[in-house]
Amino acid sequence: MARETNEVEDASVLDAQIVEDYEYIVPQSSQLTNPFPMPSCQGITLEEATIDQIQDYMTQGVLTSQDLVQCYMERYFQLNPYLNSVLQVNPDVFDIASDMDAERANGTVRSPLHGIPFLVKDNYGTKDKLNTCAGSPMLLGSIVPRDAFVVSKLREAGAVLFGHASLSEWADMRSNDYSEGYSPLGGQSRNPYNLTINGGGSSTGSAGSVAANMIMFALGTETDGSIIDPAGRQGVVGLKPTVGLTSRDMVIPESHNQDTTGPHARTVRDATYILQYMYGVDENDDKTAEQIGKVPEDGDYVKFVSDKSALKGAKFGLPWDRIWSQAKEDEIERLYEVLDMLTEAGAELINNTDWKNPAASISVDGWDWAYGDTRGFTNESEFTVVKADFYNDIKKYLAQLNNTNIRSLEDIVEYNYANDGTEGGNPGTLPAFASGQDSFLASLEWKGVYNETYYQALDYIHRTTREEGIDYALNYTDPSTGENFQLDGLIVPTSVSVTYQQAAMAGYPVINIPIGIREDTARPFGLSIMQTAYGEPQLIKYGSAIEDLVKGRETPKFYDYLSKVVPVL
Repeated sequence: MARETNEVEDASVLDAQIVEDYEYIVPQSSQLTNPFPMPSCQGITLEEATIDQIQDYMTQGVLTSQDLVQCYMERYFQLNPYLNSVLQVNPDVFDIASDMDAERANGTVRSPLHGIPFLVKDNYGTKDKLNTCAGSPMLLGSIVPRDAFVVSKLREAGAVLFGHASLSEWADMRSNDYSEGYSPLGGQSRNPYNLTINGGGSSTGSAGSVAANMIMFALGTETDGSIIDPAGRQGVVGLKPTVGLTSRDMVIPESHNQDTTGPHARTVRDATYILQYMYGVDENDDKTAEQIGKVPEDGDYVKFVSDKSALKGAKFGLPWDRIWSQAKEDEIERLYEVLDMLTEAGAELINNTDWKNPAASISVDGWDWAYGDTRGFTNESEFTVVKADFYNDIKKYLAQLNNTNIRSLEDIVEYNYANDGTEGGNPGTLPAFASGQDSFLASLEWKGVYNETYYQALDYIHRTTREEGIDYALNYTDPSTGENFQLDGLIVPTSVSVTYQQAAMAGYPVINIPIGIREDTARPFGLSIMQTAYGEPQLIKYGSAIEDLVKGRETPKFYDYLSKVVPVL
């Protein structure tokens, strides 16, 4: 999930009251040289390379998987002391790469991902020498019974697990006031575009490692914004699938109603390759059975990748009330410029394609998963659902582990109190967790009870974001002609955090496409496309088309890389 506050763009990632004397150092002309150019890899420019390009080099025998691992390892040692994007490196990574090279030499190439190194967020279970901890020391040494289903599928496709990416501890579940991307195990994961600003969460290291060319691709997770938010803030493609398209088995959970797993990559095509070898029905995740009959008949998502010509005749909605009306002032000029580009490419943009009642689920104050509680209606609150789900779902996950005494939320809370100095169990102890573990405590107080209030809240957030929300907006009726038709997607500014929150509550898919860099902080921003359940083909088709048209991704310049690491006391 991700937390949005009004001051996050103009102060540090910490609460401004904690770091009263901290100010951004606006990049000066003397800082415009990239201090961390990526060395060539066996004479090949690996920086910004795509999966197709790397496969071509390996087919020609110019590169091997072991070469790739070696070059990404050198990049890791070059950058990670500054960025903290990677939490652990797989001790077996060279052996895995060697096996993939041997298979290739014998004529076997499993997929386009064969021999390609990747990272997973530190909440993915990996049955190897890596720990799966969600950034918390309390799970060090615990043993998972098997790989996460999606990890096993990527391994079967020949991808090479490089390690675990940093994240916000417990994927941002533990606190309401916290530093995005911080965990006691990984430290502060930082934004490679400007190391003093918020990199978004909770898949901070997944997006940052891809953005900084430390890895080819990475997996993130999302309960509410945790794939899309860091993708937008760190200039990469983030594809958040429909809940149920990709398995959550052996991924440290938050909410079975909203959790999903998905990729960060530098291009839509690369993200699609990853999705292609992630999705599928998993007997250990009942939700995945819902995809039967709703995915492409031939199982192929890559065929939907397109170019800018696909925009001709496309019809997109621009939800204005409480969404475009909240677009950031420092982004609006570029956002409108891109909309003009879409129109010139032949797309039709339709204004005011709003929810039936935007106020029912969209806060004017930005992201707020307790928006129902704020209005005095616990039975209309997303947090009512998440805090009940977490209590039960984390207990089920922990029951599968060996070699750990952490078996419940009660154990987690007690550990944080007992290790207050490093875990910030109490408010005010650790600046990274300014509010302590208040979200954990709220979940603990609820005790996982599935009562009438819970089911009313679940029905409310689904109804107001599905049939009265995204689906309502996609089903457009022209007021002048009375013609009714389905839009090809809803285009929204990624940095307006209530947008990905709507898709999260609905369980619907979203894709972020980078379009520019903010002048004030040198931070990237993007456009997102929203669709209905299992609308990934449209997201891939039009996301790749917009990417081809705009070509908005820029490589990071690592501004303020010598600044003190936040959180700052």
